[in-house]
Parts: sequence; structure tokens; C-alpha cells
Amino acid sequence: MKHINTIILAAGKGSRMNSTKPKVLQTLSNKTLLGHVLMQAQQLCSEVFVVVGFGGKQVRQAFTGDDSINWVEQTEQLGTGHAVVQTMPHINDDSISLVLYGDVPLIEQLTLKSLITQAQKSGIALLSVVLKNPTGYGRIIRQNKKIQAIVEQKDATQEQLACCEVNTGIMAVDSGLLKTYLSALDSNNAQSEFYLTDIIAMAVKDGKTVASVITENEFEVAGVNDKAQLAELERTFQQNQANQFMQQGLTLKDPARFDCRGRLSFGQDCEIDINVLIEGNVSLGNNTTIAPNCIIKNAKIGNNVVILPNSVIEDATIGEGASIGPFARIRPETKIGKNTKIGNFVEVKKSIIGKGSKVSHLSYVGDTIMGNNVNIGAGVITCNYDGVNKHQTIIEDGAFIGSDSQLIAPIKIGKNATIGAGSTITKNVVESQLSLSRTKQTNLKNWHKPAKK
Repeated sequence: MKHINTIILAAGKGSRMNSTKPKVLQTLSNKTLLGHVLMQAQQLCSEVFVVVGFGGKQVRQAFTGDDSINWVEQTEQLGTGHAVVQTMPHINDDSISLVLYGDVPLIEQLTLKSLITQAQKSGIALLSVVLKNPTGYGRIIRQNKKIQAIVEQKDATQEQLACCEVNTGIMAVDSGLLKTYLSALDSNNAQSEFYLTDIIAMAVKDGKTVASVITENEFEVAGVNDKAQLAELERTFQQNQANQFMQQGLTLKDPARFDCRGRLSFGQDCEIDINVLIEGNVSLGNNTTIAPNCIIKNAKIGNNVVILPNSVIEDATIGEGASIGPFARIRPETKIGKNTKIGNFVEVKKSIIGKGSKVSHLSYVGDTIMGNNVNIGAGVITCNYDGVNKHQTIIEDGAFIGSDSQLIAPIKIGKNATIGAGSTITKNVVESQLSLSRTKQTNLKNWHKPAKK
């Protein structure tokens, strides 16, 4: 099998995006359009060449650290044929060149493998699609079912415009053959550009059979030219993911209202309700339920966990049997232990919450190591920041922290200690001790409630 090179054309400005970013840096499911194409190319090919033009510096910076990419500059925008020519000095004749587009993000692996296989056999293979409305696309012209040429919309006759099979621009070609045909291109057309598609007619003239792969999925070859098309492909991408997840056993209450903008793995009998957003790498154990309107990012969630509505979990680990929310926020570097409860309007940051502990409502826990079976009352906060540095709070097993208390870090609350409600604790509390800090209550007998003026 011949060496495979991928050439990704990514030099377009994308003016219809009305953006300061080059078109290929627009994002679909939290990944750039070019990133989607690169992901497929890098799994298939030995070398990847990306042709950049407008905003080339920005594009390169977006992929800093990816040494597998060979960057090629197209200083003048003279068409697709001219763009591919820029890569030819770097490509060996005895190879296959796969031509892809940086703004066509949903091309699939199986389709590309089929195209490469056909090119290995015939020397040149073209990907096409049949559209109900082919307006704007170059038409595939066939004779006796064999491809004869590609005619661009502006150069086509009325008879040719009636054809519904269109060129996607995606092709795989023997590199030696490609170099020969590219050297013969001219710009004698309506756009005064060097069309890559003209090599098809050249191959036919040489008596070569142009192999054909026709995709049945329009979304695979759909390009992105504006924000409306970007949004349309986003929904297609999410629907495809949702269908795949459901086939693997995930219950989605409404697949149309689910977004996974990262990687999701899950066990058996998991259920996700509407408007849940998954980002980064997220794993769910068995029998885990996520209620509506939650955001889960880079989290590992154990078995039998219940995440109640409107909760946010980021860069955290949630232990087996835990209950989170509603309206809870679990911030980065947090580990929630087995059978814990983090209730409504509770925020936890950079903390370890031990097995069976409860932080039921209206509390902030930050930079804290909390033991097992601790009870945190309503309105408790760990005061971890002195205005310059963060400090740690340690709460040992079985401690009880009364409502509306403040723990001024650095501080340690001993095992089975009790903090009375409404206390501000500034010193360590020893094991099994009751600690409280209140002024003496005063009741005024002759006090009168203010009257409304």
C-alpha cells in the first residue's frame, strides 16, 4: 500500500462569517473546523499538509504543539489547484494525496478509507453526492456511467445544470499523476482561477477511469460559509452523537436538547434529561442520573449518582451514591466522597469531602479537607482567603458545624467536635469539644417597632 499524504486546504478568509478569526478557526462542538478535519486525517495518513493563507499566523498558533502538521503558505488566492500546487515540492511521487477542506468538518473515516482504496486501484478517485438542490456546486458529468468531467456552476450549460450529482472537491490521487496534471492547469474560466477539478477531464482524456465514491450523507460533505450553516452542522453533529449514545444504551429524555462538546463514556442504565451540556472528558458510572440544565465538564462520576437540576460540575470527581444539587457548583480539584450530599446553592472548590458527609444548603467550602460523616449546617462558609493567600481548613470525622458559622482558615476542627450556630471560629477546636462564639443576647422590653411614615 502506498504512502498516504493528506492535503487540507485552509487558506480561505470566510468573509461571510463576519469574524476576526479565519473561517477554519470557527468552532463546532468546542473544536475548530480545521481540528475536526485534522482528527480524521491524522488517523488515516502518514503526513498532513495544511495550506494556509488569510490569517495563517492565527491558524498556526491555534495548533501550536502539534508537530504532525506541515504548514504550507498560499500567498495569493488563485484557486484550489494553485493551493495544492504549493504542497507538491514536499510530496513524493510514489504516494497517494488525499485532498480535504478545512471548512468541511464532518467527513467520516469510512468514506475516506473507501476513497483511498479506490485511488490505490485506479490512480484517481472522486467523492460526490447527489443533492435535491445542486445550485452553486460543480456538476459531475458522466457518459455511460463513467465520470467525464466536472463543470463549475458558472461555466455550465443549461443541460449540465440539470444534473444533481455534484462535486465535493474531496479526492484521492496518485501523487505523481497529480503533479503532471497540476502543471497543465490554466485559469481560462469564469473565475480566472486554477481549478483542481480540471484534472478530472485531463485524466479522462488520458484514458484513465476516474473511480467514484458517492456518499449518502449530505452532512459529510457540507461546507461552512456563515454562522447559520455552522449552527445547522452543530445540530447535525449533536444529533449524530445522540443517536450513537442511545444505541450504546444511554437514555436521553430528548436527543434534540442534548449537547456533548467533548468525550462521554458511560455505564449501564444512565439517564440524561434535557438541556444537559457535556464538555471535555466526562465518564459516568452505572445507574447515574443527570437532571435538566446541568453543565458537566472534565468530571468522573461514579455509580448511582444523582445530579439534580441546574448544577455545574467542573474538573471534579464524584463518588458512588452521591447526591449533587439542585443549583450546586462543584469547582475544579474537588473530590466528593461516597454517599455524600451536596445540596442546593452549595459551592465546593478544591476540597475533599469524605464519605457520608452532608453540606445540604447555602454553604461555601473551599480549600478544605473534610472527613467522613461530617454535617455542615446552612450558611456555613470556610474563609480561606486573607486577601493575599489561600489557607486550608481541616474538618475531621463526625464533626458538626452549626448553621451560619464561619471557619477562619487556617484552622482544624477535631473529630466529633461541634460548632454552635452563628459562630466565628478562629482557633483550632479539639476532638469532641463544643465551640461557639456569640455575644450575650439582649431582649429590650420597651422597644417599639418603627412605624411607617
